[in-house]
Amino acid sequence: MDMQSSLLDRLLDAGLLIDTGIDGLYGRSGAFEDVIARFEKLIDAHAPADARPEVIRFPPGMNRKHFEGSGYMKSFPQLAGTVHSFCGCELDHMNLLQCIAEGGDWTEGQKATDVVLTPAACYPLYPVVAKRGPLPAGGGLFDLQSYCFRHEPSKDPARMQLFRMREFVRMGTPDQVMEFREDWMERGQKLISAVGLDVELDTANDPFFGRAGKMMGNSQREQKLKFELLIPVTSSANKTACLSFNYHQDHFGTTWGLTTADGATAHTACVGFGLERITLALFARHGLETADWPADVRKALWG
Repeated sequence: MDMQSSLLDRLLDAGLLIDTGIDGLYGRSGAFEDVIARFEKLIDAHAPADARPEVIRFPPGMNRKHFEGSGYMKSFPQLAGTVHSFCGCELDHMNLLQCIAEGGDWTEGQKATDVVLTPAACYPLYPVVAKRGPLPAGGGLFDLQSYCFRHEPSKDPARMQLFRMREFVRMGTPDQVMEFREDWMERGQKLISAVGLDVELDTANDPFFGRAGKMMGNSQREQKLKFELLIPVTSSANKTACLSFNYHQDHFGTTWGLTTADGATAHTACVGFGLERITLALFARHGLETADWPADVRKALWG
């Protein structure tokens, strides 16, 4: 049995994750959710004391027009998820029910709605902020958390199809957003060390699609636009990215018309915490009973 299946089986047997019959789609127990809630409080405790981010919680679905305008489908079509619904008449409904009864593909009659599953917590933010007008003189800082969707079914419990992402997003001048990212790269390592996890910082790239995507990924690495904190979850040799630190340059600023107070195109950066992945890393490292975790880890999380 491979380590991914072994950890997943232990989590399911312990009731920490709940099987739904779909790879990468799990229920979470109260104990699992408690660790996530306490880790989020620890994130807040490690944030800069003088930071006053605007807190926004978007739903796990976003405006389809905004999704299309983001350019996501150019880079990650293999990961996207759309929301379709029945839009027919009574006869269509009868045909649908007959199709289900016969074991056919009843989804063929579904039509796309104006909702797309959120691929990353920050994606709904940019058009909303752009609509407000220029950023204030100090730029913008936002605190987000959302369920996100990636279509990549897997037996690896750290590669869920629906998972939560906590993000801080900084908008402003290149200097402002780069300072933000550098600060959080240090804070992130201290935060993970505080809960007894081994961590490795490395350059990374997003999973761009196709041949052109390989070139984009190489360019992203060469420019050091993306760093990740790698933590052992299912393997010590092949660690899992649990935090990411991204500098988008002026991509979202240009895409959405985000501007600074003086009218320049805004740059953006973000730090993202994979909440389920970090929680899985904690259970993998410290055991499946939180009462048995090391005293310093329990103190960091439970006080």
